[in-house]
Amino acid sequence: MLPNMEMKWALLLLGSFLLCCESRECSIGFKIKNKTCVDEDECETPSQCGDNAQCINTNGSYYCTCDEGFRSNTPNFTADKGQCLDINECFNKKVECSGEKECVNTSGSYNCTCPKGYRDSECGDEDECLSSVCGVHSKCINTPGSFFCTCYPGFDKLENGTCADNNECEDPEVCGTNAKCFNLPGRYRCTCHQSYSNYGNDQSKCIKMNCDEFKIESDMEEMPKQWKDLLTRLRNSCESLSGPNGGSQAGEQLLENLFTSTDELLSGGNITSGKMLSQFLDTVENSMRLIGPQLKEPVTRMETHNTFAEVVVTRSQTPPTGSVTLSTDSALFNTSWETVVGKSYPGFAFVALVSYKDLDTSGHQFHKISRTSQEQESREGEITYQLNSKVVTAVVSNPETKQLSEPVMLIFTHNEERAESGGVAYSCVFWNKAEGAWSGRGCERAWSNSTHTGCSCSHLSSFAVLMALYPIQDSFELVLITRVGLGLSLVCLFLCILTFRFCRSIQGTRNSIHLHLSVCLFIADLVFLCGISSTHNKVACAIVAGLLHYFFLSAFCWMLLEGVQLYRMLVLVFEKTIKHLYMYAVGYGVPLAIVIISAISYPQGYGTDRHCWLSLEFMWSFFAPVCIIVILNSLVFVMTVWKLAEKFSSLNPDLSKLRKIRGFTVTAVAQLCVLGGMWVFGCFLFQHEGTQVLLYLFTILNSLQGALIFIMHCLLSKPVREEYCKLISRICSQKEKKYSEFSTNASSNSQRPLRSDQTTGESKI
Repeated sequence: MLPNMEMKWALLLLGSFLLCCESRECSIGFKIKNKTCVDEDECETPSQCGDNAQCINTNGSYYCTCDEGFRSNTPNFTADKGQCLDINECFNKKVECSGEKECVNTSGSYNCTCPKGYRDSECGDEDECLSSVCGVHSKCINTPGSFFCTCYPGFDKLENGTCADNNECEDPEVCGTNAKCFNLPGRYRCTCHQSYSNYGNDQSKCIKMNCDEFKIESDMEEMPKQWKDLLTRLRNSCESLSGPNGGSQAGEQLLENLFTSTDELLSGGNITSGKMLSQFLDTVENSMRLIGPQLKEPVTRMETHNTFAEVVVTRSQTPPTGSVTLSTDSALFNTSWETVVGKSYPGFAFVALVSYKDLDTSGHQFHKISRTSQEQESREGEITYQLNSKVVTAVVSNPETKQLSEPVMLIFTHNEERAESGGVAYSCVFWNKAEGAWSGRGCERAWSNSTHTGCSCSHLSSFAVLMALYPIQDSFELVLITRVGLGLSLVCLFLCILTFRFCRSIQGTRNSIHLHLSVCLFIADLVFLCGISSTHNKVACAIVAGLLHYFFLSAFCWMLLEGVQLYRMLVLVFEKTIKHLYMYAVGYGVPLAIVIISAISYPQGYGTDRHCWLSLEFMWSFFAPVCIIVILNSLVFVMTVWKLAEKFSSLNPDLSKLRKIRGFTVTAVAQLCVLGGMWVFGCFLFQHEGTQVLLYLFTILNSLQGALIFIMHCLLSKPVREEYCKLISRICSQKEKKYSEFSTNASSNSQRPLRSDQTTGESKI
């Protein structure tokens, strides 16, 4: 029963509660539904939390949260308090954009976008100039992310940003006083007066044209026809340029015509006088002044058979500045654009360098030089001048080049590599057209070595490097050594000739070789002593040089025969000799053939200005055979010594033969050292000019070779010494006999008076 009572009570209480609830209102956040209080969903009302927020319902209440990219100014705000504010992600670089993109904040988010003036996903620059963003007479210049407008040349920008034509002719200096200015849209034109030209550059000032420079004068009749035709074409071009229409530019064709005519003139040897050379160089210089401004290319190089040229041309509104360098095959020219332009700038400038390859080597030997000092005048007959570089012509657009504001530099390559010494001096010269001679006025040598010379000149013309060859006077000591030594050698060689000819105990093939060797050296020394200085007569000097060439070569050929004979004696064991016919063919025939061939091929090589001997460039005709003979004999002597050593090492050597071989070998080697060594020193002397030690050694060995041969082959030879002793004994015995007979006759005749011979009429003792 108890449970039933409890249930009754529970039902009674629930009914009471429900009855109570029906009799009153629901709490905040609840609403009555079906007579009960249920939760009210506040989020059903739109914009309950405002913009950029979301409403979250709760039991009996609600709260608001901000959308992503926004933040609330109060936590858990509701509609009556707080709001959602945008988060600036780009503030303080909280977000990094790649590449060139920029961060742009948006409501609740951000974007990475390209800056203005850039396009596509990689933010490439947008070329605004592809569309017509600038007005007429203006040019659009695109820049990274932007652009700007500039007026074309000849137009000025007005305040409203448009471009209007600029009247350049309002400035009287724009065309100068020698032309009339015409204004055109965006430009102007200078029309030159008669006899003036701006070489087709109608916005340049006009310069005076002197077409008479290309006039064929009466004294040019000697010039070839092609050269006259060239002058005619140049004159026509000059007159066309100075006409009312300004002419047409044909610089390249004129330059080719100029050098074609120059080649013919130089190759034909038509320049035969200083006056013609002056006319030639003056015409080339004037032609380059006419042709240079007509060339279209900034740099023009042209090479022909006899010429090499380089021309540099510049055209601009402002004068060029800085250094400019030109070069040809043989010279380098350096100057400044300020020097090239000069005092007035007509709107263009040019500089040219022309090199003549065969102006000196084709027979045009104009080595006359104007004198400025008494010392040079006093030595004029002694000094020999020679061009040691190609002749070059330097031309610039500046018409005033007689006295430049700053010197120009020219570097020449020597034709002949030769260093300066006591007998050689280099000077920088130019061709003085008025004097018809080379002159050094206004040109100084800056530096020089064996291959190049640098020249600094204060004017422009045609230049070259002149080599002065000063005569080197032989010292008294060398002359004395030469004369005394050669005199002694002649006496000794004469004794050698008598000994080898009449000494019976030493007769044989080797003795014959020594005889002819002594004869050749005797004649060579005698000719040298009497005729080496006969330079006043060129024919006689050439003959002396030819005789010396022949007999010295013959002496070396006989030395070669001695080496061959020594080898035959050793190998063939004293059984064989050389036939005399073969010896004469080698000893006298071979040198004769060499001299004849040399004289025919280069007759100028015999005789120099100082001595009657071979010229330096022709010395090979003597040294080449000598070197071959010395090398062959050296090999023979080495083999001889080797064979001699083998015989000494044998068990039963033939001592008499060995002594003989040893004696022959020693004298032959000594002879080779005397004659060969002398010319070895001479070779070094020519290669190292001015070495006093070599000079004295060469002189001593050359002058005493006869005495040394006499010592080696006569005094040091036992058979010859024995013959000398016998001769001296016979001479002494003859003197004693004569003295004895004289004493006997004197004593007998003293007893009787003198009487006359009836047959001869002479007195007898």
